[in-house]
Amino acid sequence: MTFRHALNCSIVLTHLPLLERPRAAAEAGFDAVEFWWPFPTAAPSDAEVDRFARAVEEAGVQLVGLNVAAGDMPAGDRGLASWPGREQEFRDSVAVAVGLGERLGTRIFNALYGNRIDGSSGQDELADQNLAHAAKEAERIGATVVVEPLSGADRYPIRTAAQAVEVLDRVGAPNLGLLADLYHLAVNGEDLDAVIARHADRIAHVQLADAPGRHEPGTGELDFAHLLTALHTAGYRGRTALEYVPTRPDFAWLGEEDA
Repeated sequence: MTFRHALNCSIVLTHLPLLERPRAAAEAGFDAVEFWWPFPTAAPSDAEVDRFARAVEEAGVQLVGLNVAAGDMPAGDRGLASWPGREQEFRDSVAVAVGLGERLGTRIFNALYGNRIDGSSGQDELADQNLAHAAKEAERIGATVVVEPLSGADRYPIRTAAQAVEVLDRVGAPNLGLLADLYHLAVNGEDLDAVIARHADRIAHVQLADAPGRHEPGTGELDFAHLLTALHTAGYRGRTALEYVPTRPDFAWLGEEDA
C-alpha cells in the first residue's frame, strides 16, 4: 500500500535517528516525505548534506518539501527571514536547500518568517529582501518558496492566510506561495472554507494535523474529507503532508480511502 500523503519526518517517526526515518516512511507505505531543516547548523558540511541526500535516495522516497534553517526551534525560534544579523545563515541554508532540491527533485522550500525581535526595526523590509533572494535561487530549479502562518508562537507575526498573502504581494516574486497548514490556520481562528475559496490560487503546499491537539486526522474537529475535496475542487493539485504529533505508532488510521 502506498499513501498519497507525504510524511513529515521531523515531527513523525522521532523515535528513530533522523537518517533512518526516510526508510521507515517508505516501509510504512509512503512514497514522499518532507523535513524541517535537518542539520544542526545553517551551513552543514558537504558530507552532512550527502549523508542526508543518500538516506532519502536509498529509501526510494521523494523529498517533496524542505524547510530552510529556522534557528533553534525547540527554544522558540521560528525562522530567520526577518532576523537582523542572521542574513548569511539564511542565505547559506537557501543555497544548501536548493542544492538538495536539484539533486532530489524537491520543489517546495518553506522559509519561516521569524519572530519579532525586541528593539529591532526594519524586520519586514529584511524579510522582503531575504524572501526575494530565496525565490530567485529557487527559480533556478523551478521550485517555489512558501510562507507559512503559524500558531502557538506569540512573537511570530504571520498568523493568517491574508497576512501571508500580503507578504507574497509585497515581495512580488512569481514563485512565492502560501503554505496552508490547516492545523495552524484553524487554531488561529480562520474559516478554512473561506481561506480555500479566497486564496486557492496562492496555495502552493498543504499540511495536515487535526485541531485541537495537532494529532492525527480524526482525533479532533476538522472535517478532512470535506477540506481535501474543497482544495481539489478549487484547483489544488500539490501534495498534502502529514505534520502531526503522533498518539499511536502506526498509520492504520489512514484507512483504505487514503490508499
